[in-house]
Amino acid sequence: MTVRRDFQEPPRSRPDVVIGREDLFTSAREQLGRGGSVLLHGPAGIGKSTVLRALAADYAGAARTVLRCSATESESHLPFLALADLFGLVLDEVSGALPAAQRTALESALTGRGESTLQRDGLALRLAVLSALRALAAKGPVLVVADDLQWLDAASAELLGFAARRLGDTPVQMLCAVRTEGQEYDRHLRASPPDTLAVRLGPLSRTQVSALLDHRGYTPLSRSTIRDIHRTSGGNPLFALELGRALAESPTRPRPGEPLPVPTSLRALVLSRLEMLSDEARRTLLVASAGARPTLALLHAAGREHAEAETAQAAALGLLATEPEGPAVRFAHPLISAALYAEAPAQERRAVHAALSTAASDPIERARHLALATTGTDPEVAARLAEAGALARDRGAPSVAASLGLLAARHTPADSTPGPDERRLQAAEDAITAGEADLARDIARDVLARASVPAERVRAWMVVIEAAGQALGEVDAVFPQVLADAGDDPRLLALVHYQLAWRGLVVEGDFAEARQEAAHAAELAARGEDRRTELMALSFQASTETLMGHPGAPETVKRALKEPQDPYVACHHNGAGSARFRWLIMSDQLPEARATITALLREVRRRGMVESEVHFLRFLADTELRSGHCGRALDLARESLRLARDAGIGEGASAMLASLAEASAGDVDRALALAREAADHAEVDGDQMYLSRALAALGYAQLVAGDPAATVRSLRRVRELEQGLGINDPARGRWHCDLAEALVRIGEPGEAQDVIDTARVHALRLGRESVLAVLDRAEALVRAARGEHEAALVRLTSVQDRLGRLGYGLEEARAAFALARLRAQTAAFPRSGGTPLPGSASYDEAARLFRRCRALPWLRQVDAAAAAGPSAVEPASVAPPVPLDALEGLASMERQVASLVMEGATNREIAARLFISVKTVEATLTRVYRKLGIRSRVDIVRLAAGRRTT
Repeated sequence: MTVRRDFQEPPRSRPDVVIGREDLFTSAREQLGRGGSVLLHGPAGIGKSTVLRALAADYAGAARTVLRCSATESESHLPFLALADLFGLVLDEVSGALPAAQRTALESALTGRGESTLQRDGLALRLAVLSALRALAAKGPVLVVADDLQWLDAASAELLGFAARRLGDTPVQMLCAVRTEGQEYDRHLRASPPDTLAVRLGPLSRTQVSALLDHRGYTPLSRSTIRDIHRTSGGNPLFALELGRALAESPTRPRPGEPLPVPTSLRALVLSRLEMLSDEARRTLLVASAGARPTLALLHAAGREHAEAETAQAAALGLLATEPEGPAVRFAHPLISAALYAEAPAQERRAVHAALSTAASDPIERARHLALATTGTDPEVAARLAEAGALARDRGAPSVAASLGLLAARHTPADSTPGPDERRLQAAEDAITAGEADLARDIARDVLARASVPAERVRAWMVVIEAAGQALGEVDAVFPQVLADAGDDPRLLALVHYQLAWRGLVVEGDFAEARQEAAHAAELAARGEDRRTELMALSFQASTETLMGHPGAPETVKRALKEPQDPYVACHHNGAGSARFRWLIMSDQLPEARATITALLREVRRRGMVESEVHFLRFLADTELRSGHCGRALDLARESLRLARDAGIGEGASAMLASLAEASAGDVDRALALAREAADHAEVDGDQMYLSRALAALGYAQLVAGDPAATVRSLRRVRELEQGLGINDPARGRWHCDLAEALVRIGEPGEAQDVIDTARVHALRLGRESVLAVLDRAEALVRAARGEHEAALVRLTSVQDRLGRLGYGLEEARAAFALARLRAQTAAFPRSGGTPLPGSASYDEAARLFRRCRALPWLRQVDAAAAAGPSAVEPASVAPPVPLDALEGLASMERQVASLVMEGATNREIAARLFISVKTVEATLTRVYRKLGIRSRVDIVRLAAGRRTT
């Protein structure tokens, strides 16, 4: 596929590059930093030139000389043109260093004077290019930047390849880009230095395409439109940007079921080869472009008698991909199909759809083609589309059902029953199920602009509220209007009060109000004989009571699970099955919780319920994390986050759980970033419930990162939030032990004991065995800090055994780690009697348990503790006070670092703020410890606490 030079992306700023290319950019930059070369390759429009420019801008400062060339197809026949681009400006600088014969040959090639050719002056020219590069490199590093190697004139390509293969240790690096299809880059790699890293640029994901379009300012596009752009562009950023620009500038959107309109600029790129097709072959390809899954059999049924020969002709021209093993007719790129369809006249398109409406074997496809072949309203066509939508819904394809519902509404006469707005509302509800909240919201707003029937208006308002997700504060003004529309109809009022229950929880942060509204909604729904809404309200009430630690929770769960059940509610993420899962996992019934959530996940995937799938993946990840299957939990959490970002649903909640999983099994820095992202989402949405969960995840990640002061700041805020929300069950969030542990580390065992005592009261009342065990682990740390080593040892041994029996693998491993550290402490700082504590000070058991959990960040802590040995372990008792004026004796840099430690900054944060390396921070802290006579940053924090109290 040829891309004209005037249509390639203009130079842009770095943000365009790193969208979807972060890992690739980092690996290429590291390769250049090691002194190696980089060859970027990939198909047309994939972003090679943009990445090349950014890498060159990023790395050019490290080179004394930067040589550049960028070839074009129209100039590729001109010999030595690229060589002139590269050396034209430095010829005077290097010519004196070249032997006469080489200098004459090079000057002749670059200036055009004389008749230098590779045949006549081949050896002299080859050696001249090599000598010129060596001469430049003798004065400092050289970077050669070459774009579009495929258009390099043959003479320049040969000379550059000759030199590249012979540079050896000469400080000359090459940064090149070449257009390739598949893996066809070998010949360019052979013409590169031996240490060249080949980097292939692939298509962007839907989320990355969305971010790119958003960065370019194409923000009004809906998620469903972005999905179509991604599919049509094949993830190619250039094609996606052109489609996005055309749609953003277009006053009308494509009809449901139709391909995207393709701008003229892109049509010219992909359809030039169509001129070589016969008219009949082109018509055959148009039929294929209109079909959802075109095959030769379908083309024959649609009247294309010579489909085999015509598709073979198209495949020979590169328009179709060959499928030797299957019957499918597949375009070489989705854009070819879209452009072909866009180019066809409307009458020809309708004729194609009419043929396919009888040729297609699937009833959904037949109905869709019939709709696209029909103009105006037609009750029979509308009915067939509605039936097809119901079939798609049953098949678990709610997105298809939404599209068919909109087509049905378009063909429904205004006086029909059901009417066009009722069909639009069904399409909106299908869109909600499919995770296309923006499409659902647009449909509902359109209905509200003209609907007068109360039931239709309330139903439309429900879609608007559902589409807001956790950001219910954005639709707060809706509730008075929808209450007025509901009047005194109990069925309609039940719907409203169910949403008011969510408002009470999310916007007001009041669990008691939320519970009361849910109970009222259940009563109204029962009176109005609306079993679905009654079950949803009871499920919400049960979940709220569970989180509150309300004594009525078990009975409400039973009521929500009573027959008759509604299949939709039974598997909904806010339905009865979900309420039962929450009860099971908070009651330490991990195997039953896993079985429940696995069955629910299977069902929502079958039904195509995207939002529920996002949440159930997260729930399953949480279950696996508690069970100590940290690697599995990380995979599930990442999958949930990818799906959430794709659909724009539950991103904050998924980021929160992904943070917990990353801190346990993955990358701690990523865990910190994800927790802050989750907290930002909750702050923006005004969602106090998930804000507390996000901050709890942040506190855990900070603890794993070795920053107890930051952990205390985060988890103290969680404590305040949950007290305000009325959350009393310590099994929700399970942050109390982390806070107590961090408090012990910064020298606040008294506050740690208060946290433990308060949580224990509720855990005992609710029978939360695992919570009681981890609280006992935290209390053992408090006792050790107070010098009660034997009591701490006995308690930790018991805790490890209890957590193992309950199936909490990660918590069991943490108990074993605490036990090993306590024994190491007593070995380094024996008691006054001199009698060692029983048991080995080995870390082997903790390492074994963390390895079994695949808890890599924790395992690294164990390895570090074991490598450091007993002498590096701090005594658990409180350190002696540090003189308040001790900082005055420190050097300026030492005072700055110590002051930032007092503020709770990590070594990485200190390095960033003072513009120094992390190693410099560590070395500075070592000097601070020695001068102050202390052992760790914890003692600096204690010093800060002492200053604040004076």
